[in-house]
Parts: sequence; structure tokens; C-alpha cells
Amino acid sequence: MKATWIIAKRELQSFFDSLIAYILLVLFLGFSGFFTWLYGSDIFLIGQASLQGFFGIAYWTLFFFIPALTMRLLAEEKKTGTIELLLTKAVTDRQVVAGKFLSSFILICIALLFTLPYYVTIANIGKVDHGSILCGYFALMMMSAAYISIGLFTSSVTNNQIVAFLSALFIGLFFHIIFGVLAGNFTGFTGELFNTLSLGTHFESLSRGVIDTKDIIYFISIIFIGLFLAELSLTKRKISE
Repeated sequence: MKATWIIAKRELQSFFDSLIAYILLVLFLGFSGFFTWLYGSDIFLIGQASLQGFFGIAYWTLFFFIPALTMRLLAEEKKTGTIELLLTKAVTDRQVVAGKFLSSFILICIALLFTLPYYVTIANIGKVDHGSILCGYFALMMMSAAYISIGLFTSSVTNNQIVAFLSALFIGLFFHIIFGVLAGNFTGFTGELFNTLSLGTHFESLSRGVIDTKDIIYFISIIFIGLFLAELSLTKRKISE
């Protein structure tokens, strides 16, 4: 665990040293703030003390931002050759993957933390469903963790950051949109299967304040599979060398 945390801290520091963290925070807060308060889902015009508009905007914003954040995590180290130096130290492939996952997840949590003034403002405007809002934030965190694991996997199989970014977007597109569209075009078992695979289905359930075991298992499964495949990719690389 100590090695994982050391890697996470190193990666998190590199985010801020390279200005990636600042750019992410500014863009995320800019997009979410503009579309939540000024355009589209203007809370004041709607007249409801709810953050559902923000959750809907963040649902799409993070979908594009996370692949951009994760594309360099392993791809850059493979391209520069520093991944070999890292893996020859007293750390396992699992600790490397877990550390890099943790650093990205912490950065996303920091970004969400900066939106808490939205919550405070809404609470002062009118009566809010605190449980629903907290579940909405939880849904964003689970979705982010799932896409970070996918981004880590795509970053582990290539040394080209653009390829890693586009691959993560392509895979994420199925969970974000395509499975949901297919679910609406099929009935019976097939339709139910695609509906179950759709990330939007589980996100909406959580963001409405309904915590269901099947939704938690869904997100944890994606996270586990993504991290497992990333670890497996690093292991195969060492064996081949």
C-alpha cells in the first residue's frame, strides 16, 4: 500500500507540475458552471432547487476529460522508457496500476470538491433533497473511476497518447451511448442485456438517489476489469522482454 501511495503522490504532483491539473480544473468548472447556471439548465429559470442539471453536464464533461487525463499515464512512460525503470524497482505491476488509478481518481475528486459551492448555493435557494445530491456526486465518482480504469487499460497497450485517448473514447462510447441506444431498439432478453450494460442506466439510478446493489456491482466490475487488463498488459510486456 505504501508503494501504491508513493506512485499516486508522484503522479498527482506531475499533474500539477505539467499544468494538466489546472487546465482540467479550469475547463471542468468553466463548462459545468456555465451550463448549470447560465445556459441550458439555468437553475434560476427552472425554479427548482436541484443539481440534476449539473450532474447531467458533468456526466458528459467527464466522459471527454477523463480519457485526456489518463492517456499519458502509461503510454508516455512506455514511450520514454521510464516504465522499465519503474518496474525494476521494488513495486509490482498491480501497485503501479493502482497508484496511477488513485492519482487520477483523487484529481477528479478535487474537481468535484470545487463544485460544492453549487450545493451550498442551491441549499440556500430553496428546499433540497440532500440525499439525492449526495448520491449524484457518488454517481459521478463511480462513473469517473470506471472511465479511469478504461483509460488506464488503453494507455497500457500503446505508447501513443492520441491512440490511447481515442481508444478510451471509443470503448467508453459503448457504455455511454451505444448500449443505451441498442437497449431501446431491442426487446426481451437482448434489450434487457443492453440496458444492463449501459452506464447511463446505472448512473441515472444512482443520481436520482436510489442506491441499488446492482448499480454498485456494475461500476465495481468495470473498474476491476479495466485495472486487471492494464496490469495484465504490463505483465505481458515484461514477459516478452
